[in-house]
Amino acid sequence: MLIFAAKTKIMVSKKKEINPAYMACPIRQVVSRFGDKWSLLVLYTLSESPSGVMRFGELRNTMTDCSQKMLSATLKNLEAMNLVCRKVYPEVPPRVEYRLSETGLSLMPFITRLIGWAKEHFHDVVTDVVTD
Repeated sequence: MLIFAAKTKIMVSKKKEINPAYMACPIRQVVSRFGDKWSLLVLYTLSESPSGVMRFGELRNTMTDCSQKMLSATLKNLEAMNLVCRKVYPEVPPRVEYRLSETGLSLMPFITRLIGWAKEHFHDVVTDVVTD
């Protein structure tokens, strides 16, 4: 897909026009990078760890519905965004630990508030839940 800039609009494959303001929008450019369910769960799981540090296996055991491949990709993405720090120890077998970065820690009050809101309004928002 060819993308090129015009003076007032960005053209995507000559058919769709994208408003340049969208490219600078914090929701599109920041929140969308960690707003998926696995990223939020990894961030929350790390924040709830008593030591603040978890190994891959501990995360995997806590998040049993997330595949190993998806967890690995999510951790790499969060590390690339400077939300998670990864520390590799020169041991055999290798030991790798994950913790929230300063940026990740600064995000947690907002995620915690979002989780609280989600719990409070779950039945208002999720309408396809069957209750007895």
